[in-house]
Amino acid sequence: MIKIEDYPLTRVPQDKRVSFLSVAIVHMGMLTALDQFMLGAVLGNAMTLIDAFSAIFVGSLIFGVVTYGLGLAGMREGISGSLLARWCGFGRLGSVLIGMVVAVSLLGWFGIQNAIFAKSLDFALGNKLGFGLAAGLSGSLLTILVAFGFKALRIAARIAVPMFIMLVAYISLTAISGHNLQEIIQLAPPGKPLTISAGITIVVGGAIVASLMTPDLTRYSKNGKHVLGVTIFTIVAGEFVVNGLAILIAKTLGTADVVTIMSQAAGGAGLLVVVFSTLRVNDLNLYSSSLGIVNAVEGITGKKLKYTYTTLAIGILGTTLSVLGILDRFVDFLTVLGVVFPPIIGIMLVDYYLLRSHRKILDESRRTGQLPQETPTIGWAAIVASIIGGAVGLATEWGVPTINSLVAASLLYWVLKLAFSRVQKPLASQKSL
Repeated sequence: MIKIEDYPLTRVPQDKRVSFLSVAIVHMGMLTALDQFMLGAVLGNAMTLIDAFSAIFVGSLIFGVVTYGLGLAGMREGISGSLLARWCGFGRLGSVLIGMVVAVSLLGWFGIQNAIFAKSLDFALGNKLGFGLAAGLSGSLLTILVAFGFKALRIAARIAVPMFIMLVAYISLTAISGHNLQEIIQLAPPGKPLTISAGITIVVGGAIVASLMTPDLTRYSKNGKHVLGVTIFTIVAGEFVVNGLAILIAKTLGTADVVTIMSQAAGGAGLLVVVFSTLRVNDLNLYSSSLGIVNAVEGITGKKLKYTYTTLAIGILGTTLSVLGILDRFVDFLTVLGVVFPPIIGIMLVDYYLLRSHRKILDESRRTGQLPQETPTIGWAAIVASIIGGAVGLATEWGVPTINSLVAASLLYWVLKLAFSRVQKPLASQKSL
C-alpha cells in the first residue's frame, strides 16, 4: 500500500518497497482521468487524425524519457521529487520554489475542472443557473468539503475511476461504431487548427506535472525494471488509450466540449460521471496545492499556515479562475505547463546523471539509510536556467516549444555549472596559499 505522505523527509526503507502493480496502478491513475480525456478531445477537434496521433507519440516519447529518468533516481535514492531536487541543482530553497510552482499549476487545474463541473451542473438544470453562478456554487461546495475533510468526498472519488473508464469504453463503442477508420482519417478538424509542434507541447503539458511527481511513487519501487514498466504502463493507458479514444470520439461527434460529448453519448449518466470525476481530481488538486503552499511558506519564512484557512483561500482563487473563464484558455494553460516544467526536470536529470554534483554524498548516505547531512541552501544556476529555458520555450516560434525549453535550460545549466566550478577552483587555491 502506497501512502504519499509517508516518509516525507526520509528514505523509503528497502523492506517497505512494494510490488510493480501497486506503484503502476497509482501512477496510471494520474493520466487516466478526465483532464486527459479533455486533452484528447482538443487534439481531435483541432488536428487531423494522423497529426493528433503524431503529437501523442512524440509528446509521449519526451514524457517517457524524462519520467523514467526521474523515476529511476527516485527509486535509487528512495526519496520524493521535492527532496531529490535539493541535491539535483536546486537546493533547499530552490526545491521549495518548485513546490510552489507545482501548487500554482494545481490551482489552475482546479479552476479548469471546476468549470467542467459547473457546465455539467448548469446543463443538467436546463441552463437556468448560468455558468458563473454554477461555478461559484460548485467551487465553494468542493472547497468546504476538502477544507473540513468530509469523508463522503473520498468515497465518491474512489468510485469515479472505474465509472469513468466504463463510460469512456461505452462512448467509444457507441460513437465510433458505424464509422470505419478511413472515414475518421478523412474528417477535417472542425475546431481552430493546432500545429503538430503545438500539439506536442500541450501533450507534454498535460502530463508533465505527473512526471515531476513520479519519484514520490517510484521511491517505493524495488528495481529499475519496475520503474520502466510503470512508465510504459502509464503512457499506454493514459496517452494512447484515454487520449486516443478521446481523439476518435471528438472527431466523430465534431466537438471538443466534454459536457456535450458526455451528454450526447450517455445522457444524464454521462454528466453524473463527469461530476464524480471532477470531484475525484479536484479533491487531489486542492489538497496537494494547499499542502504545497503551506510547505513553501514554512520553508521560506518559517511560519506555518493553517491548512484549513489555506485551503479555503486557494479554493476561492480557483473558483474565481473558473468564473473568469480559464476553461476557454485550456490550450494556453497546457502550453505554459509544457514549457515551464520541462526545464526543471531537465536540470535535475543533467545534475543527477551527468554532472553528479552531489552523487557522492547521496551514495554515502544511502548506505546508512539516511539523508545527506550537507544540503545546499539554494541553486541559483538551476533557478536562472529554469527561468530562461521557460522564456525560450514561450518566446521562440520555431521548432517544438517544449523541446526548446528543455534543451535550452539543460544546456544553460551545464554551462553555468562548469563556469562556476572553474571560478571556484582558483579561489580555493588562493585560500590554500
